[in-house]
Amino acid sequence: MKKILAVEAKLFLRDWAAGAFALLLPALLVVGIGQIPYLRKPDPAFGGERFIDAQLPAQMILLALLTVSFTVLPTTLATYREQGVLRRMSTTPVHPSRLLGAQLLLNLTVAALGATLVVVSARLVLGSRLPAQLLGFLLVFLLGAAAMLALGLVIASIASNGKTAPTIGSLVMFPLLFVAGMWIPREIMPDLLRTISDYSVVGPFVNAMRDTWSGDWPRLQHVAVMAAGLALFSGLAVKLFRWE
Repeated sequence: MKKILAVEAKLFLRDWAAGAFALLLPALLVVGIGQIPYLRKPDPAFGGERFIDAQLPAQMILLALLTVSFTVLPTTLATYREQGVLRRMSTTPVHPSRLLGAQLLLNLTVAALGATLVVVSARLVLGSRLPAQLLGFLLVFLLGAAAMLALGLVIASIASNGKTAPTIGSLVMFPLLFVAGMWIPREIMPDLLRTISDYSVVGPFVNAMRDTWSGDWPRLQHVAVMAAGLALFSGLAVKLFRWE
């Protein structure tokens, strides 16, 4: 596992553009969007909090996770399938599951670095608060990241090659960003759309992130939806995955 992870890390660094995009874009968006004056003022719609505290960091962390899960991970594995790498590995004593494990760990590391850049940038440039409930924040991040990476594996399972994988990923990612409140805050969503958001994994992820920023533990409902998403997507990925 360690050797495979080291090889995958070297390959990842050789094609660093996708990883750099996933790492830097959310942090740059935090800094850029945070320059809008009215977003830096307390807003009654967010319980008197500033948008840069109540919404922006959580949404940009979600963007980092979805970019890695739906673009970087599926493209890599679909390209391996297209090039016959997975088929050759399936005939060796090294079980292909080790490759999947290495890819998941590598992409989780990239997503964690992206989230760290978001938090640090928001703090240093905008003066945003740090998560007050750090343990709860880590729990939400790891559970949410695992669920989204599992959904990324589902995309990798059905993508025939490295070109179709990011296309499928984008078709999934942008609706999820919408229901997560990226363009319309959840507070002003219609009831039906808010209900969809509540059970979409990304909605509970953003809400739970906001709770930890305020110093509260994530609510059980949010944790349960993310855990159910992880179980569902993991099962689908195992059932649908093919090596060639």
